[in-house]
Amino acid sequence: MFSGPPADPATPTMPADSAPSAVPLVGETGEISEGASGPTPARRSWTAPLLLGAAGLLALLIALFGPGLVARGTGELRIPGAGLTTVLRTVLFAALALHLGELVAPQLIRPVRGRPRTAVRSWAVLASLAGAAAAAGQIVRLAAVSDLGITETYGTREGGLLLLIANGMVVAALCAASRRPALALAPLAVVIGAEALRAHPEAYSPEFGAALTVVHLTAASLWTGGLLYVLRTMWLWRGSPVAARALLGRYARLAIWLYVALAATGTASTLRRLPLDVVFTSAYGRALLLKLALMAVVSALALAARRRMLRDTDPAVAHRLARREQVVLGLVVVVSAVLTVVPDPHWISLRP
Repeated sequence: MFSGPPADPATPTMPADSAPSAVPLVGETGEISEGASGPTPARRSWTAPLLLGAAGLLALLIALFGPGLVARGTGELRIPGAGLTTVLRTVLFAALALHLGELVAPQLIRPVRGRPRTAVRSWAVLASLAGAAAAAGQIVRLAAVSDLGITETYGTREGGLLLLIANGMVVAALCAASRRPALALAPLAVVIGAEALRAHPEAYSPEFGAALTVVHLTAASLWTGGLLYVLRTMWLWRGSPVAARALLGRYARLAIWLYVALAATGTASTLRRLPLDVVFTSAYGRALLLKLALMAVVSALALAARRRMLRDTDPAVAHRLARREQVVLGLVVVVSAVLTVVPDPHWISLRP
């Protein structure tokens, strides 16, 4: 019976009992897929990209409309261009977090035993350039609102500090592109100091408020940016669960101290800046309550991830919880930017 073309003598034949069996494959989502009679590629899940897109859209809406919503009915002065300013400051804070995270997180990776010899792609240069553009955008907005020229705007206190921030981010980008990226720590420290001074123009003890902001902003940037770098590395190491679990554990130990610093400086700043009688009747107080609610969610997710990490050898569940923590932290960054835009609540408490 004719059963097909004759075999090519130059082509080796495979015995029937040595046919390839079903081999599990790791798909793009990191899940193993195995067909009944042979390997089939795992279906890509669109849940994570959709949730990430929804979170990004929500963050943008909060930045654009948040200052106006929290100030509704408070009787506070309207801040011109508050939504755009919030977006620009969100970009600046995110740039700081990304760059600082890339400088600190590799120190957690090096001691991990048996780690894969692969590293994630650096985003530091693009992040710092975006931060510089955001600072420059704030200068342009300040010039437009104040009806001043760009050169005259540089002469104001806020304009001069924003110029220092923009230049610091450019220098940080140049350092990140060089052979010694750790040099970026110096200009980033200048940026954090300048932002802290810019955020505290008040007459009552601005130095103390700026010092609290320096610690708070540094800890928040290391937490947010470091977690993002660790999650990206864990995704790259998804074939080495032992190394990925060890890396998440090292980050969790650092995050505890960062959380303590955030809680201490945040509490001190609140007691210093927010009179208790205007917590619900000022834009600052309302935005702060929203930030505290988000931080409660972040804390719950962080504790759940740490518990699963200690219980399970497979870090998949802890990694999923940490990704959700990262998304909520992104919203915290946006609300923090709102807090830097709304008016100082002291005037409400002091008015007759």
